[in-house]
Amino acid sequence: MFFTIIIAFFSLIALIIIHELGHFILAKKFGVKVEEFGIGYPPRVLGKKIGETVYSLNLWPFGAFVKIHGEEGGIEDYRSFIGKPIWQRVAIVLGGVVSFWIVAVILLSVVAGIWGLPTAVSDEDNHNLIGPKIQITQIADHSPAQAAGLRAGDIIVGFEKVKDVQEFIDAHQGEEIVLTLKRGSQVFNEKIIPRVAPPEGEGAIGIGLVRTAFKSYTWYEAPGQGVLTAWQLSLDIVNGWVLGLKSAFGLIKLPAGMKMEMMGPLGIFELLREYSALGINYFLFLISLIALALALANILPIPALDGGKLFFLLIEGVRGKPINYKVEQKITATFFVLLIMLMVFVTVKFDIPRLF
Repeated sequence: MFFTIIIAFFSLIALIIIHELGHFILAKKFGVKVEEFGIGYPPRVLGKKIGETVYSLNLWPFGAFVKIHGEEGGIEDYRSFIGKPIWQRVAIVLGGVVSFWIVAVILLSVVAGIWGLPTAVSDEDNHNLIGPKIQITQIADHSPAQAAGLRAGDIIVGFEKVKDVQEFIDAHQGEEIVLTLKRGSQVFNEKIIPRVAPPEGEGAIGIGLVRTAFKSYTWYEAPGQGVLTAWQLSLDIVNGWVLGLKSAFGLIKLPAGMKMEMMGPLGIFELLREYSALGINYFLFLISLIALALALANILPIPALDGGKLFFLLIEGVRGKPINYKVEQKITATFFVLLIMLMVFVTVKFDIPRLF
């Protein structure tokens, strides 16, 4: 337990370090002076100056930072961030975001080549499949499945094909059956009575099913699959955000059995801990998913994020001159406080109740 907590914690820190390393590498590439590359946040515990950059280890181990000369404005010499062409500054800002995608592609390629990637497959597909299983994708309102507490994402144990589950349920309409389910690392039984005359399109217990498996790839196929999977997961994340926003504003109703919840640092940390217990392939897959989510979130045009910096650079490109750096600092500081408040709210509202 303690070991998995340590692994989860340092995996998140490693992602942040790699993100800052992306900024660092591009800044060096374009001749911008990097004053400090720090792991953790001040006060400083150890530091060594190599060339013009101080490499430091700091007391609070919750991330990393890069101090780039002139990034906050007010300094316009040829070695400062503000003194470089806009396209170079855009590249430096994007360096951190791109590093998340690179990490995700590498991890997904490793998983694809060694363990296989989780994939939806048909009942007839048995080529290079590892651990095929039947997973619930949807729960109908007011159905026996909903009454029994089944959830989207639950795995029905003991079956390898969707049609086998459907035939078993249909053969016992009106009778009590017991389904063995796996939810995360938990395995348990649920009693349920399939309906004799279910509503059209719902089935006897009101669930949607999909067959999933880990599909393995050769070493030369794995990198391509890593790229394709990273792209598809990125689209899935964006679609999930859009779905959540539409639901929050009452524009659509979520499918039965689906619930949108926000997740803060504690929730992510707990999820990592749970996945590490399932196996290294699950853990690495989740790390890649988190990296992609961080990349997409970080590119949003919100001040205090990389996307906010890009937005200010876009305004500069249109105006032909930068926004007053003091104004930019005030806007960035305000949004930073708002983001911290949002993080605290999500932790209290969602993470803590989920954990306890």
